[in-house]
Amino acid sequence: MLNENIKAIRKSKGLSQQELAVKLNVVRQTVSKWEQGLSVPDSDMLISISEVLETPVSTLLGETVIEAEVDNLKAISEKLEVINLQLAQRKTTRRKIILWLLISLCIIIVMIFAALAILNSPYLGWDYSDPETAVLGVAFHSFEWLFVRVAPIIFIIAVIGIFLTRKKE
Repeated sequence: MLNENIKAIRKSKGLSQQELAVKLNVVRQTVSKWEQGLSVPDSDMLISISEVLETPVSTLLGETVIEAEVDNLKAISEKLEVINLQLAQRKTTRRKIILWLLISLCIIIVMIFAALAILNSPYLGWDYSDPETAVLGVAFHSFEWLFVRVAPIIFIIAVIGIFLTRKKE
């Protein structure tokens, strides 16, 4: 019984024979002999084994210890639960970031539209005989032309994205 209990408790603690031997200041073969029932530890060593394995001497000497598979499954399920919670938090954070980016994009588009409406295309009255002014005027006109055509599409897509990324209560 002692040999089976030492082996079962050692395994349930996740220790190898070598690790247990190092903690007890003995060679691995000694632990192997105890577990095979070829030898028995003396009383002082039995106390040391109980301290290292964090189990009472009476348990080591008592009935056969069954390896706790249920405990292992419980530990694994708890770890999986923690991982699932972390993934859910990461997903929620990612969703919030995307939501605020889309809202910011809509605000920026509206602000640029407002600025363009207030400015009322001032470059149209410029004198284009100066090459630098002509290049700057064409750049402004190109930006405005492209923005007026592309921004509404981007705005609509962003609004749809906002509705899709909102958390459904």
